[in-house]
Amino acid sequence: MLWILLTAAAAPLQVARNALQRGLVGDAGPWGATLVRFLFGLPFSIVMFAVVVVLTPDAAPQASWRFALAVMVGAITQIAATGLLLLAMRQSGFAVATVMQQSSLPLGALMGLVLLGDRLSGAAWIGVAVATGGLVVLSWPRREDFRGGMAGALLGLGSGAAFGIALNSYRQAGLALDAQHPIYSAMAALVCAQAFQSVLLTAILAARDPRALKAVGASWRPSLGAGFFGSAASACWFAALSLAPAGPVRAVGVIETPIAAAVGRRLFRETPTPRQWIGGALTGVGVVMTALG
Repeated sequence: MLWILLTAAAAPLQVARNALQRGLVGDAGPWGATLVRFLFGLPFSIVMFAVVVVLTPDAAPQASWRFALAVMVGAITQIAATGLLLLAMRQSGFAVATVMQQSSLPLGALMGLVLLGDRLSGAAWIGVAVATGGLVVLSWPRREDFRGGMAGALLGLGSGAAFGIALNSYRQAGLALDAQHPIYSAMAALVCAQAFQSVLLTAILAARDPRALKAVGASWRPSLGAGFFGSAASACWFAALSLAPAGPVRAVGVIETPIAAAVGRRLFRETPTPRQWIGGALTGVGVVMTALG
């Protein structure tokens, strides 16, 4: 199925973007690094959307308040999710924070059921429960660092919850614009969301933290890489969400977990503990059950 291929492609692209963003946190701060993802990704998204427009001459988009509201909600919660993820990486490490972000799987599935009426099979819900248990094992802090570990876990869970809302909002936006042309709708929603996010975050940083904004401008060369990978990952996520519910999409996306573990070990010299490996394995099993269910 196309949505599985799109999600599988999005995962390594997202890990690459997260790694590049993490390197920018020190100078620009978490919210400056969050702006990088959207501001420097927007030109790439516009180019991709232009290509899709040419390839989809029969598209008939229906702009509506439902589309605009879904894009705005998704954009704002994605900003929050990205900032919280970067803070969690600083607190708990790159790999652990990435796995904690997978809490968007159970949360996204529940939100899809309640808000959009997305239905999952019994096996898929069992997978969601197993994955959630794995996240609990993974995130439970060591006794000697309970306070700091719990802070990192809560930041990761907050990121996952915000991503869950964003995923369902973007799915709703794609369905509202043109359900007959999901790729066109996904790319249109992506461009609108990134434009809104870039303007909003730039205005906030200009008013509250001009130094972070200056740091973003000064780091434009590495930021282009983060922007490209972020735009490519988002394009795949948006397209997959226009074709399938958020729960299964996020489930397949957990393949980023072993990639993140390898990147964290290679680039940031992070070594997961045995308990973290067990928690990650449980989460992986739950995700596979969700995807196959």
